[in-house]
Order: sequence, then structure tokens, then C-alpha cells
Amino acid sequence: MSHAPINEPANSSRLPVVFVVDDEAGIRSALRRLLRLAGLAVETYASGPAFLESDLSHRAGCVLLDMRMPQMSGLEVQSRLNQRRIVLPVIFLTGAADVPMAVTAMRNGAHDFIEKPYDDEQLVARVRQCLEPARDRLHDAQGRNVTIARLRSLTPREREVLDLVAAGRTAKEIARQLGTSHRTVEVHRAHLMEKLAASSLADLVRMQLLATAEPVRDASAP
Repeated sequence: MSHAPINEPANSSRLPVVFVVDDEAGIRSALRRLLRLAGLAVETYASGPAFLESDLSHRAGCVLLDMRMPQMSGLEVQSRLNQRRIVLPVIFLTGAADVPMAVTAMRNGAHDFIEKPYDDEQLVARVRQCLEPARDRLHDAQGRNVTIARLRSLTPREREVLDLVAAGRTAKEIARQLGTSHRTVEVHRAHLMEKLAASSLADLVRMQLLATAEPVRDASAP
């Protein structure tokens, strides 16, 4: 079976391209249709090796990459891209159980991750954001300052919950670990989303990574 990509016309080669890498034909077809309808150039690949064998030098765009694939995992594909110094922002498609791996991927430079089942409009919006020349506001100096200020407003317990949410723990698991109720954890998580102005779990993970990289005082500090 051929793993050749479905390419856009040759005269679109200078346009940013969304490289879709997923072993499931139905998902590749659905994503290609969705992104084409949004006016984006798309190439699809059935495996990590097939994608890496293509000519990626001097290509602009981003990679929509499945986390779990039989021949080569998404993390392995990301590692190969990093080794080859190919600058293509990566968005991972993950299941709920893959969130800890998605955190590892973001530590290794992934731009974002999107949990399945995904909302079509949100997926397109996050792909468009990834294709923008400037990375999202968290990578902007002013945005970092705003985020750090928000992190400093968290209570010690909210910081604990943030760390565990970003590690992929469920509300029930966090409740057991912290010796509190499931409902209390849900309240803390809602406060986190509001205080940090986060719109997704990936936003919380980015902010948690920033928190671990910067000395952030909690709200109870003098």
C-alpha cells in the first residue's frame, strides 16, 4: 500500500502546509476535508516514517500528529524532527490517557495538544494560531509577564492542583492524592481556568511549564 501524501498543487508549495500524520485513513480523510474547507493547504501521511521520508527542508507550516501509531509513535516522530532541526510546530492529537505523554511532548517543544474527540471549530482555530508567524501570547515577553502575575495569584492548594492536572491526573485521582473530595477538586480546577484565563488543558500545561521554569511566589507569600 502506498504511503504517498495527498499533495496540494505545485504552485502552493510556498504556502504554509498542515501536515497530517495519522495511521487511521478515516481520520486523515476527515481532517483533510475539514482543513481544506477552512482554506488551508494540507498533506496527509499514513505513518511517521512516510512523513519523515518526504522533503521537509524549507517547508513552512505545522504538523498535526497522532500520539499513538503502530510503526513510530508521535513522540518518536517529534524526536526525529528535533534531531534534524526541522522547525515545524507540532500539535498532538491525544486520547485522555495520553495527557502525561502530551506533557512530555510539550516539554520537548510541542506547540499544543488537542484531546479526542475534538471540536472541529476549535481544532481549526488552534491550527490557525499555530500557523501564525508569532507563537501564541504565552511565548511573547509581555504575555509571559501577565501569566507569571496570574500564577502568583494562586493559592498553595491551587498550585498543587495545577501541577497534578498538568500531569494528566483525573479529578478523582487528585482528590485521593490530596485527601479531599472530588467536588472540591472540580472547584479548584474551575478557579484555575478562570484565574489563569485558560481555555483548554493544553493552556494549563503551558502555564505549569512556565511556572516550573520561573520562580513564582504563591499568593500567601509576604
